[in-house]
Amino acid sequence: MLDGPTAWEGVVIVAALDVIVSVDSLVAPLTGIGRYAYELVTRLQQHPEVARLRYFSLCRWRDDPFALLAGDGEGRSEQVRPGGMLEHWRAKLSQSKSAVRVYGTVAPYLEQWQLRHEAEALFHVPNYFVPRFPGATVSTIHDLSHLRYPGFHPQARVDYLKRALTNCLPRTNQIVAVSEFTRREVMEVYAWPADQITTILQGVDESFQPLADEVTAPRLAAYGLSHGAYCLFVGTIEPRKNVDRLLDAYATLPCELRAEWPLVIAGSPGWRSERTHQRLMQAQRDGWLKYLRFVPQTDLPALYAGARLFVYPSIYEGFGLPIAEAMASGVPVITSNTSSMPEVAGDAARLIDPLDVEELRAAIEFGLTNEAWRDAARDAGLGRAICFSWSNCVTQTVDVYRRAMNR
Repeated sequence: MLDGPTAWEGVVIVAALDVIVSVDSLVAPLTGIGRYAYELVTRLQQHPEVARLRYFSLCRWRDDPFALLAGDGEGRSEQVRPGGMLEHWRAKLSQSKSAVRVYGTVAPYLEQWQLRHEAEALFHVPNYFVPRFPGATVSTIHDLSHLRYPGFHPQARVDYLKRALTNCLPRTNQIVAVSEFTRREVMEVYAWPADQITTILQGVDESFQPLADEVTAPRLAAYGLSHGAYCLFVGTIEPRKNVDRLLDAYATLPCELRAEWPLVIAGSPGWRSERTHQRLMQAQRDGWLKYLRFVPQTDLPALYAGARLFVYPSIYEGFGLPIAEAMASGVPVITSNTSSMPEVAGDAARLIDPLDVEELRAAIEFGLTNEAWRDAARDAGLGRAICFSWSNCVTQTVDVYRRAMNR
């Protein structure tokens, strides 16, 4: 959904652009990078400076990038079904060093062959890795977690990311960083020139807004929830998201608080999450947690808006889109004081040390019960959320395309 019918008013039209976007990350269920790619493509389709927009994925051209999500033949229908056979084998192969090595060796040459006649076009990769391309190139870098916290990834993935990113950067004309934090990290780690990397904050869809009880009720009822009667976390279940410490903190809250406001966890299973899932199931049996697993995008606005408190104690983020979505929904936020999260939250959230379980527990209790802080945090969050616009994100991205074309 565009931010409004006049999203492109005031845009000065110059020479039209021929843009190719890599849509490898448009795979359901959409996570952070996939959501970014989806919003980018949706708005580039409407942008007046983009005369031609094409899509490339897994070494071949795609007529419809959203078919990859819909599963209509072009879109690898097995891949979009959580638990499907293709998803199963993709997960298996991603952890195989030999499979990753073979793919990493062969794919660049297939890509180069397919793209060999595109010297007048610009190629944008929303997910790090720029192929061998004869024209201008732009890469979006979301974070460097594989370098900062390699233990949060399978070793095969870490090895591939290190090698592939190092090889790709020399053929990248401009980089988009999703936060100033990520921009500084890229410049520090890779000695990247400041005039070749631009911070462009992500956006929040306008569907994320405060919603009345009667609006959220039908959606929440499907999950056995009531408006204002739960504390929420949204994110993939993986070590970096720090769900285990969140469970540790919540388990030590007074019983009456846990009974009145159970913890709701919404997110797909991620890497090395088996033990965490066992804990989630036990807490659910104990009655103070609801584990919803993956929640479709259509239900997320109601889920956010109906929460009494949003808690996001991630250890490391390149941006942290759930923080912005929660603030836009009018929900008080508690999040971490590390990496990009203070930048996204501004002065609108309560910041905690994500490694300190007692500090997290105290902040959750405070956030659930202190009405004065809750009112102030809700108002501050709505004001902060105005800064996050997908239309602004795409307008600034097109400006980066221009700079890349003038390489």
